[in-house]
Amino acid sequence: MIDRPDTRKPEWTPPDAGAEFASRVVSGVNPGASPKTVKSGISSVDTGVLVAGILAGNRTMLARAITIIESNSLKHFEQGQELIRQLLPRSGKSIRIGITGTPGVGKSTFIEAFGTWLISKGFKVAVLAVDPSSTLSRGSILGDKTRMEKLSVDPRSFIRPSPSGGVLGGVARKTRETIILCEAAGYDVILIETVGVGQSETTVRSMVDFFLLMQIAGAGDELQGIKKGIMELADLVVVNKADGDNVSRAELTRAELKNALHYIRHATPGWTTTALSCSALSSAGIPEIWTQISKFSTLTQSSGYFEERRHAQTSQWFEALLNEALLARYYSDQNFITELKHAREAISKGEVPVVMAVSRILDSLKPCPD
Repeated sequence: MIDRPDTRKPEWTPPDAGAEFASRVVSGVNPGASPKTVKSGISSVDTGVLVAGILAGNRTMLARAITIIESNSLKHFEQGQELIRQLLPRSGKSIRIGITGTPGVGKSTFIEAFGTWLISKGFKVAVLAVDPSSTLSRGSILGDKTRMEKLSVDPRSFIRPSPSGGVLGGVARKTRETIILCEAAGYDVILIETVGVGQSETTVRSMVDFFLLMQIAGAGDELQGIKKGIMELADLVVVNKADGDNVSRAELTRAELKNALHYIRHATPGWTTTALSCSALSSAGIPEIWTQISKFSTLTQSSGYFEERRHAQTSQWFEALLNEALLARYYSDQNFITELKHAREAISKGEVPVVMAVSRILDSLKPCPD
């Protein structure tokens, strides 16, 4: 082996360059030596330590636990489920608020202003911001912490950006488990910001208590904002960016939306959905929004619908996970994979109609894969 100093500069280094061009030479691996095991990117932390840290409100421990929950590793899955089992009895005491709206409506700016205002009133706020994943690379920018600069540095807040992973509705697959962890850590208000794809927001509706739809004025035909499907999911419609020269247009849009809500079935029995306006920049209108949420919480808890919705959501969660587990089990069965490959080839060649191909696959399935 050629002896070399611990540090040296590459041959192409400019003559007057400093230490910034130095590189370190390390010993190589001898041929035939056993390769070292590559460690997981998630540092190993004892479950008991994580549970104790979360219950104490330690944000670092909470972040590590969520990373374990989001992992696809079998080892992390088992630890994640044990975390959920131990922390579930300490959850459920927050108000869960879903926030959606088309891209550009100002969701992140609103959440920072709203979250900061809530903290000033003594609440602890957790923000679960779901970023859209690339359909090609599966990656996400995860820039919500950057956009919520003021809120992210407050010790009474917790912001967790997560990739949607292409999940329908723009909600990360593990969001429900993450909510449980945040509640166990003592967060009173959980804000879930979705991608805002519109037609599939029933996913976030199925995991929150209160659903807030954000709109803006001047985005074209006002009827575009009155989509019956998404409007029927909302417990409150908020017209953002009611500031500067846009105040009058925002108020006009709010009035039109409020009138339209009279002809739409409301999302929550006994609650009348209305429309408000606000400015995330000046925080105007934010106290009125929280007043509506507080009234909603009081009304639904007194009527029993708050807990009824929570129980229904848990049942929906069970059914969704069961369907996912069944699909995963069949997709791991070699006979099913073979039949699926043949069916796809036959369809692409035009030899078999699609409906018939699906029927054949179902007929070939065993009652349950071994």
